[in-house]
Amino acid sequence: MEGICPISGRKLPNRGGDPTIVRVSVPPDPALVERIVASTGLSDAEAIRVVEDVLSFHSEPVEAYVRRRHAHLKTYGAKNDEIFAQLAEELAARVVAAPGLTERQLRRIIYG
Repeated sequence: MEGICPISGRKLPNRGGDPTIVRVSVPPDPALVERIVASTGLSDAEAIRVVEDVLSFHSEPVEAYVRRRHAHLKTYGAKNDEIFAQLAEELAARVVAAPGLTERQLRRIIYG
């Protein structure tokens, strides 16, 4: 992600945190928070934080996840054939962020 320098208009690199992790700006579902509080004994604030962390973790785009995991597995000496097979297996079982869709794409999903 990039920022824009307010003085010159130049694009600046984002220095704030991991660019592959998207922070969720929507408040967590109150029913989910209530269920976590009831089942774990966490406070409301702690349960909200847990839900936000999980949502943030799963909001990573597929491309970013694949690049990150490939680099991680490569670091430990895995070969591409092994990595690609493992990534396909991981993605089949992983919840991943939906791609951004335009209004037109949404309409095509609904109306064909």
